[in-house]
Amino acid sequence: MNESMDRLMERLGYQFKNPDLLKKALTHSSFANESRKGIDSNERLEFLGDSVLGFVAAGYLFRHHQGPEGELTKLRAALVCEKALHAYSLQLGLGDHLRLGKGERLTGGAQRPSILADAFEAVTAAIYLDGGLDAARRFLLRFLEAEAAQQTRRKFKDYKTALQEIIQQNPEESLDYVLTGESGPDHDKKFTVEVHLNSNVIGTGQGRSKKEAEQGAAREALKLMGYDDK
Repeated sequence: MNESMDRLMERLGYQFKNPDLLKKALTHSSFANESRKGIDSNERLEFLGDSVLGFVAAGYLFRHHQGPEGELTKLRAALVCEKALHAYSLQLGLGDHLRLGKGERLTGGAQRPSILADAFEAVTAAIYLDGGLDAARRFLLRFLEAEAAQQTRRKFKDYKTALQEIIQQNPEESLDYVLTGESGPDHDKKFTVEVHLNSNVIGTGQGRSKKEAEQGAAREALKLMGYDDK
């Protein structure tokens, strides 16, 4: 194994017992097709890696994120979509190590999101085959945890919408925002709002406007329900 691959294994955080698995994971079909040595591409590893990735992501979300099945499904999809896998590959610098056919390399294959996403899946499978599920899980969790936190922050920029999406899964439930306080001079008002689920207060918020207070109340309600934006 050359120095370049040694550096890659350091970034992966995993030392291969069988480095040929990593080599295969980085071999695009264009390279295999141009080779006269009967080299296998990473396509079969992609297939396996996709399943390992989905399983580890589902397990992580089940253990660490509250919410109904629909919410978990959406979040899992965000963690394992091509855009996310492309970003993970960029963090690892996988494009620098891909074995591509001449034409594919000349047309920018080493930067193509679909190729990099596929390579990430293949590397995941290679680690799984070489070191087992625990090794693959350790490799993946640093990416999945960071992306889940980012997705959660993005989702909770609008707390009212997030709360409404959760509540509307139960048609018999209804939300109401009730102004319960208003103080201060006109140029420096402070509003207090409660959010009611049916007749129960599930959150209270304050702000310089009614909208800001409503967002605060929705945020408190989400925390009460086990959701958090931190």
